[in-house]
Parts: sequence; C-alpha cells; structure tokens
Amino acid sequence: MSQEAHPADRQATFREVFAQPEYRAVYLASALSWFGDYLAKAAITAMVYRQTQSVALSAAAFAISYLPWLLGGPLLSTIAERNPYRSVMVTCDLFRMVLIGVIAVFEMPVGLVLALLFATTLATPPSQAARSALLPVILGGDRLVVGLSVNLSTGQAAQVVGYITGAAIAAANPRLALAIDAATYLGSALIIRFGVKDRPPAMTEAHRSHLLRETADGFRMVFHSPVLRAIAILVFASMLFAIVPEGLAAAWAADLSDTETGRGFSQGLIMAAAPAGYIIGGLVTARLLRPDVRRALIRPFAVLAPLSLVPALLHPPAIGIAVMAAICGFAVAGMMPAANGLFVQALPHGFRARAFGVMQSGTQVMQGAAVLLTGLLADRFSIGTVVGLWSVAGVVLILIASTQWPSADRFNTAVAAAGSAQPVPPPSPEARGIVRQNGVEQADKFKITHALRRGRIRG
Repeated sequence: MSQEAHPADRQATFREVFAQPEYRAVYLASALSWFGDYLAKAAITAMVYRQTQSVALSAAAFAISYLPWLLGGPLLSTIAERNPYRSVMVTCDLFRMVLIGVIAVFEMPVGLVLALLFATTLATPPSQAARSALLPVILGGDRLVVGLSVNLSTGQAAQVVGYITGAAIAAANPRLALAIDAATYLGSALIIRFGVKDRPPAMTEAHRSHLLRETADGFRMVFHSPVLRAIAILVFASMLFAIVPEGLAAAWAADLSDTETGRGFSQGLIMAAAPAGYIIGGLVTARLLRPDVRRALIRPFAVLAPLSLVPALLHPPAIGIAVMAAICGFAVAGMMPAANGLFVQALPHGFRARAFGVMQSGTQVMQGAAVLLTGLLADRFSIGTVVGLWSVAGVVLILIASTQWPSADRFNTAVAAAGSAQPVPPPSPEARGIVRQNGVEQADKFKITHALRRGRIRG
C-alpha cells in the first residue's frame, strides 16, 4: 500500500509539510497566483466600470472567472490527466501571463477585454486540477490533510489581501494591477518548472479513448462509489449554505443602515468574516486536532455550517451576522481538508484531476444556485428570515445526508483499494478482446480493472 493512500494515524506538523521541497514550490506558486487573481479581479472590475459606467458590465467582468467551471470544468480538468502535471501548470501560467499582459498594455474595447478574460479563465480548471492531483503524490498520510488546510487558509488570506491591494492600486492605475498579476503568473511558472519534478501523465496512452468519454469516466468514478459519493454529497450540501452571507452581504448591509458609510462598513464586515473564519478554522484544526478526531468531526462541522446561520431569524445587527459568518467559515474550514484528504486518498491515481473537476464544478454550481435562490426569496421576504429558514433546511438536509456516511472500515477499504490500483495496468490483448466483442474499439477502463482485480483476466 502506498504512503499517499494510507491515512496515517500520527498527526503531521506544519514543519513536516513545508520540509517537502516540492510542496514548498507548489505552495509558493499557488499563493502568488491566488494573490494575483484577486488583485486582478478588483482591478478589472474598476477598469471596466471606469470605461463604461455600467454596473452590469463590471459585475460581468468579476463573475466571468466562474464560467469555465460551469460550462466545461470537468472536460478541461481531464486535460490535466492526459499530460504531465508540471507541464500543465507551467503552460497554463504562461498562457494566462500573456493574455493578462495584453489587457494591461493595450487599450481595447470592453467586449474584447471580456473575451480575453474568458479565454484566460479557461486555463484555470486544468491548472487547478493538476495541482490538486499532484498534492497527494507529494504529501503522504496526514501531511496531505495539513497541506490542504494550509492551502485553504492561504487562499482565503490571499483573497482578502488581493482585493484590498487591487482596489487600492486600481484607484490610481488599474493597468498596473494587471501587470502585477501577469508577473505573478510568470513567477508561478518559473517556481513550478524548477521546483517540481517532471512525472509521466497519470493517464497512459493505453487507457485513452476520447476527451468526452474520459470526462464521463470521472463522473462515474465519483458517483458510482458509495464512499466518494457520500463525501461529494456532504461537500455540495455544505456549499449551499456557507456562501449565503457573503453573497447577500450588500443587500443585507443596506437593510441594516440608512447611511452610505454605515452600509459600506456593514458589508465589509460581513464579507470579511467568512474568510477570517476559514483562515482560523483551517489552521487551528490542522494543528491542534489528531487525524482521527478531524475525520470524526467532518459530519458535525458540516451540520454546524448551516446551524451557525439559523440565528439570522432573530435579525441580528451587522456584528452578529459577522460572528455567524465567521463560525460558518470556521466549520467549513474544519470539514473540508479532512473530507478532501479522504476523497483523494480513495481515488485511484489517474482519476484525481478529473474527479477534482467534477467536485469543483459541482461546488461552483451549488454556490451560484444558493446565492441566486436566496436572493430571489429576499426580494419578497426579509433577508434574516430567508437566511434563517434556508439554514434550518440546511441542517435537516445535512443530517439526512449524514445517515449515508460510510463507516471507518469502509473508508479504509476504499483507500486501500485505491492504493493497490495505482497505476491501473495497461489492458492485455485478452482484455481488449472482451470489450471488442461488444463492439467497442477502446478498452473500457472500469470493466477491465474490475476483471483484473478478480483475476478473471491477466494484466
């Protein structure tokens, strides 16, 4: 059984995680990219609004980064499985550097700016999928969970610092902020190129069919496995509630104050609370809780996320809403790294990038749907009532989902099976013949692997 697949009982430390040279490289490159992304979001929004005086167009510039995940995230993530992870990350960084650099340097119509922004974001799914699939190769056992916690907290910190810095720079020169973003991509590409080992693609030529079928294989892997499906449902359900305070912050703040200054303060307080909770929750649970305790707390934290927002029914002031949002963020940060760690350990090598695409796209859909539906309801009812009742429904939903949570033995069995299946051996001529008899040209990965494991055909 590989080290990366076995959930170690010993608690890892931050020092052990950062002692891995490749993790340090991935971490630094990711932090640079995250900071640049959020800085650029703030700058692009300001630049488009300055050119057009249109709130809708500036909002479109902000939201366009979500489109690739919604339109084809799993498909784009499959590219990462077909190619070496290092090459995918470096290529995506350089691609984004060039396009962001073009926007920074040249004056152009807003429509062209939005088109280039969309093209830039197409590189995000394969890049993030490659990074996600690489981490369990670099970090084994509990170090993976601690590394995921550090990444989660750093990503939230980069969001806060990036938005603040981007807004400050954009007030004077938005193009300077975009130039800085392009430089962060160059730095990230260089760090990955010289700090990460070159490895062969996770998917060999023998197991390729075509992009759509390989993407569908990723969906089947996630939703046909009881263990992976249980994790996915719990994560998706949590995302329906964690994003709501941030998504409704502007309207909520407007209900709380009659002055522009008061509204701005309340909105900023509410929007900053959840990332603050994420940062604290991710670091505290990773450092202070043993691996077995973290795993045992996945479901309680999942329930706490919507439960912490139920007091919205009492129509609290901004500080009360911020406290609720911070607790919710803390709960999600306590749950996600342990759940993600179990998820990737239960995935065979060669499916991790595709499964990441499935999960990330599902997360984006859940978050978008939650904000949209609660926003529509808040047009007819008070925001506190909507958020409170929405969260009550969330507690019930997650409690129901938790009843299908697998036992520790089932998790360990799934992790062991995934470890023993790495890598899936190329199918023998006999195996290929089994599938050809059904009129299929390419070997069906799932049928052949199942037959191999049962000893019915030779590898």
